[in-house]
Amino acid sequence: MTGRVIYSVVVPVYNEEEVVAESVKRLTAVMNSTKKNYELIFVNDGSRDNTKKLLQGIRDKNKKLKIIDFSRNFGHQIAITAGMDYAEGEAVLIIDADLQDPPEVMLEMIKKWEQGYDVVYGKRKKRKGETIFKLMTAKVFYRFLSGMTQIKIPKDVGDFRLLDRKVCDAMCRIHERNRFVRGLISWAGYNQAEVPYVREKRYAGKTKYPFIKMIRFALNAIVSFSYKPLRLASLLGVLVSLGGFGYLIYVIFQFFNGETVPGWTSLISLSLIFNGIILMILGIIGEYIGRIYDESKARPLYLINELIGFKAQPRSKRGKNEN
Repeated sequence: MTGRVIYSVVVPVYNEEEVVAESVKRLTAVMNSTKKNYELIFVNDGSRDNTKKLLQGIRDKNKKLKIIDFSRNFGHQIAITAGMDYAEGEAVLIIDADLQDPPEVMLEMIKKWEQGYDVVYGKRKKRKGETIFKLMTAKVFYRFLSGMTQIKIPKDVGDFRLLDRKVCDAMCRIHERNRFVRGLISWAGYNQAEVPYVREKRYAGKTKYPFIKMIRFALNAIVSFSYKPLRLASLLGVLVSLGGFGYLIYVIFQFFNGETVPGWTSLISLSLIFNGIILMILGIIGEYIGRIYDESKARPLYLINELIGFKAQPRSKRGKNEN
């Protein structure tokens, strides 16, 4: 299996010392079964445990493994982006290292790709080992995101997917900093198909997406792909203004009838409500302004501490090799 690379498998990792060995083992078995040339690109996203050391040890025996080592933690979506930048394959597969997304499903994705599809994503029909709260919040998120955006983003779909070379090249030309990769791929279009699968329990270790991080991720997804929060804020401002005007008419009517206001409770309550709404609207505007500020700085998306196993230069100049 030599010559040009047919399949690139991109695997972002952050503090995954408990799973990397098994992950490489299963990915290698699956990709060997294709009888085609491939590469495994593990992106070490600033891990503070022994993840990098373990990957280096595995690479001594498995030259299909390549390692991108970030200078610090830049985040899951940026790690995926770096992997796509350096991938050489005709098809690029994205999968997490925790084995919740079974590597064997990639063979079904490859079949769809061979049929002519440019993007093949895994659709979760069942999620094992997750709490009712996590399942419910995930369901609400995907449906809320779908209602907030004009782009059709598939429900119950993560970053587990296959991209044709031309789609990956298109992603390399997108330089947004606050990235929501699955949304960008949906925005790009192309001929897409789904492969349903059962999401397994985590092989080992702890989730890298606790509740607070999931909230931040959801907020970033909504703000990155929709102006509706700004429009809703404007609509809310109009409704509040109309309500305030109506209340003013009521107060004037009461004044001319000779009735006095018994206390200030209602005024204080209305003041708190209005001030809260104003602060909320300012917060929404601030989210958009913050993203404009990030884009204006034009810093590289990521910095690389070390590249192991690579010969070709990245297709994008987003990253900077500091080695």
